[in-house]
Amino acid sequence: MIIREIPWRDPVPAFAPWASDPFAVLFDSAADGDARSRWSYLAVEPFRTILAGPGGVEADGRPVPGDPFAVLEAELARNPVAPGAGPAPWCGGAAGFLGYGLGRHLERLPGRHGDDLGLPDMAVGLYDVVVAFDHRERRCWITSLGGTGKLESVGARLEAAPQAPAEPPSAAGPWRAELTRAEYERRVGRVLDYIRAGDIFQANFTGRFTAGRPADLSAFDLYRRLRSLSPAPFAAHAACGPRLTLASASPERFLKLSADGRVETRPIKGTLPRGATAEEDARNARTLAASAKDRAENLMIVDLMRNDLGRVARTGSVTVPSLCALESFASVHHLVSVVEAQLRPGIGPVGLLRATFPGGSVTGAPKIRAMEIIDELEACRRGPYCGALAWIGFDGAMDSSILIRTLMVTPDRIAAHAGGGIVSDSDPAREYEEMLVKIAPLLRAVDPEWRAE
Repeated sequence: MIIREIPWRDPVPAFAPWASDPFAVLFDSAADGDARSRWSYLAVEPFRTILAGPGGVEADGRPVPGDPFAVLEAELARNPVAPGAGPAPWCGGAAGFLGYGLGRHLERLPGRHGDDLGLPDMAVGLYDVVVAFDHRERRCWITSLGGTGKLESVGARLEAAPQAPAEPPSAAGPWRAELTRAEYERRVGRVLDYIRAGDIFQANFTGRFTAGRPADLSAFDLYRRLRSLSPAPFAAHAACGPRLTLASASPERFLKLSADGRVETRPIKGTLPRGATAEEDARNARTLAASAKDRAENLMIVDLMRNDLGRVARTGSVTVPSLCALESFASVHHLVSVVEAQLRPGIGPVGLLRATFPGGSVTGAPKIRAMEIIDELEACRRGPYCGALAWIGFDGAMDSSILIRTLMVTPDRIAAHAGGGIVSDSDPAREYEEMLVKIAPLLRAVDPEWRAE
């Protein structure tokens, strides 16, 4: 590994020279003061790309046999790196998204919705050059697993990047909801019917908004607008081929895996908005922390994640060091739990993904029946939404977010989803209002004048 330290710079303007490249990814720890926001990464110019969709899997545009998980695992195995060789937790490997629909490669699941946006199920690049930013120490490195040529090229583009980008222009609108308020509440009522009938304990029901994308509106400008409205520890701008860019402000870690097999997942369940005043904000935080409904919702998903991790963890190693802790973000308070485990020998990051994907917080319990009901009742395909955005090191380490609070940007359209967990005492009207609270920063990043009706 070649390691070169360079002067500190802000990762967002540093990324600007690659913002329109088809496989450039910025993992942007944008929540100042958050312990999870130490590292940001810039991954550009991959030496291989993997796309998966209804027609199968392609590597560098050529069909390859195997399901998407198997192809990803094989590509990672071609380039092993010893743990701890670099200055940062990630110094090269795979980066990209695994869409919610990849669950159909793991279980027999329905898929009644067409792909109206034309999006892949998975888009991943393999990167031998990564720029790592240490926010705590204010240090920055370029690392290369190959020769110096690409390292020098990336370094030269970084040096030429502006220290601060110009302010993004005003965006466009308006948004169109796939479901009216009345229809959203009616479908939440149908979820409640399934719960009362004993089919499930919880399902994560969501809705989608879409807007046209003007030709002069860049995905990078949209990301910067979203970042300013809703800074998050797992923020990211990810170009996923020529037809899709993800602008994400996710607050939720899906899976963190160390090279020695330690796993952490941090499911979020339970939400209230931030208050307009300090007094209202503190009152909302206390209300959420004491909410029996929200705590029960969180506990169900903790149990689900414990069971999923138990499929690949050492016996007795699954623990819950934190249950229903209150965490506050730019626009909402959440209840967040932490589940930890130690993987069995021989299980790596892709094996862990196979055991747990999609995340329990965006499916429900029991997972498979909840996903069947989601497919029946939601109005459209989720696509990348509720999947995961991840980096996976050639040394076996990984970190990933749940793809919530994310704009999906195509050449001519923009899509945003939000929703919440439905349990037996959910109120459809309140569930609709919670969805609006979550989606508001996304919609305002595109249409600053958007207001809930």
